[in-house]
Amino acid sequence: MATPLLAVEELRTYFYLSGGVVKAVDGVSFVVNEDEVFCLVGETGCGKSVTSLSIMRLIFHPGKIEGGRLVYRGKDLLAIPEDEMRKIRGKEIAMIFQNPMRSLNPVFTIGDQIAEAPLTHFDLSNRDAWNRAIEFVSKVKMPDPEMRAKSYPHVLSGGMRQRSMIAMMISCEPSLLIADEPTTSVDVTIQAQIMDLLLEIKKRRKMSMMLITHNFGLVGEMGDRAAVMYCGKVVEIGSVREIFREPLHPYTQGLLKCLPVGFERKRELEVIPGTLPSPVNPPQGCRFCPRCSLAMMGCKLQEPPLVAQGKDRLVACHLYGG
Repeated sequence: MATPLLAVEELRTYFYLSGGVVKAVDGVSFVVNEDEVFCLVGETGCGKSVTSLSIMRLIFHPGKIEGGRLVYRGKDLLAIPEDEMRKIRGKEIAMIFQNPMRSLNPVFTIGDQIAEAPLTHFDLSNRDAWNRAIEFVSKVKMPDPEMRAKSYPHVLSGGMRQRSMIAMMISCEPSLLIADEPTTSVDVTIQAQIMDLLLEIKKRRKMSMMLITHNFGLVGEMGDRAAVMYCGKVVEIGSVREIFREPLHPYTQGLLKCLPVGFERKRELEVIPGTLPSPVNPPQGCRFCPRCSLAMMGCKLQEPPLVAQGKDRLVACHLYGG
């Protein structure tokens, strides 16, 4: 039986802008279990990255976490003081950000930046922390680890910078690694190498991984379970195998129909009509209703709750009695 590691319960994160309140994450709930790859998938702008930043408690003005609970090993991360959260952030829960060049400090060497987290969280000397940095440079399969550790970010390729970020994030051997679009800044060949590396590290360290992506292909290759997000809401949760075999929500069905099949196109790729609604003024009722070919009158009036559809399967759609 799966053991929950992190439970996100009714998380709400809003941004207070001059044009109105952006409800980027509006009542999101899901569970990440131990030793699994949990995927959070959806279109750009649906709230995936804000969800991950909220888990890390890295939301700043004009944003604010307005409610919910983030229960990590029985402890609500939203209820603890910041100094206690700093002990968890990086050591127990670590995050790989989208753009490694923005996350790496250009005036410090890769080795210095990897050594920073072990120095912060463990009782290590500078020499021991440096040796640990070299060890983790080697573990992410960068050639000549000692030389790479002495390099500055600007002299490394995109793939090397991403590997450096991964080394930074696993240097304290966290229980949960959040990877936010970890392959967006590298070419297709390097993407495959990075994802294989992440999977290898996950299996070797038996850690959990939360993969944030808009790419259903990556979900199919890497994921154990997935939550599909739309306009700040989770619309479907289930095992990746079940979601691919029988997607329940019309939005999930539309996303999967957008995927090419095989090398020869046997059918025209379908598209989901319309665009994401404004998070400042979302539609009443189901937020997917204006783009849904199966919408009914009730969809325009009432927001569907997440309801169970068999074991470990949830969907927010009035077609299923929600």
